[in-house]
Amino acid sequence: MEETIQNRLFALQDTAYRGFQIRLMPTVNPETVIGVRTPELRKLAKRLNNTPEGAAFLEALPHQYVEENNLHGLMISAMADYGQTIAALERFLPYVDNWATCDLIRPKAFRKNLPALKAKIPEWMASNHPYAVRFGIEMLMTFFLDEQFQSEYLDWVAGVRSQEYYVNMMVAWYFATALAKQYQAALPCLQAHRLSPWTHNKTIQKAVESYRITPEQKAYLRSLKCRYPEENATIKPDEEID
Repeated sequence: MEETIQNRLFALQDTAYRGFQIRLMPTVNPETVIGVRTPELRKLAKRLNNTPEGAAFLEALPHQYVEENNLHGLMISAMADYGQTIAALERFLPYVDNWATCDLIRPKAFRKNLPALKAKIPEWMASNHPYAVRFGIEMLMTFFLDEQFQSEYLDWVAGVRSQEYYVNMMVAWYFATALAKQYQAALPCLQAHRLSPWTHNKTIQKAVESYRITPEQKAYLRSLKCRYPEENATIKPDEEID
């Protein structure tokens, strides 16, 4: 069953795009990249959703190719039932091995189940698996930085300590977005230097690149940058992905 889906994916291969993908995912074995554009994956996911073939594919873990994982993530994102979505994520997240697969998972069932999601996010953030942690922070950023925001969420993210580049990048992304949306609440975390030095400076870098931060705010944020010994910096992959 899964081999048939692999054949479909290879039929959608774009070799030029494959090279682009490989450069964007320096931590991924190039041999596991087929090179299928996301719109094509979305179309295939839509055809497979709620079919026996799709159900069998979701059970067939681990997958061999990045695009199979991306397809899997898109199929989970389309699930309407919250419980089914969580169960599928619990099975799938341990196999996620790159930022691109992690970041395309946007479960539609979450928006109507925010109290349950709020209770679940700390479990992901406490995981030993870096992409489960990244996913948890991203869900907090996606669903809880607007009308659902509470200042305690800043404490959750500020408490994350990791040597993983793509976890620390997500912490920085979260706080840069928090500065754009909840500036007065998020600023004290930077003033108190509650993040690791590398993540602190990366947050400021990303914030000052945002059009949602005023020139005055950017000037002040730049003044908060800290110096740190090179050996304490997060070691980044061959190519940095913001």
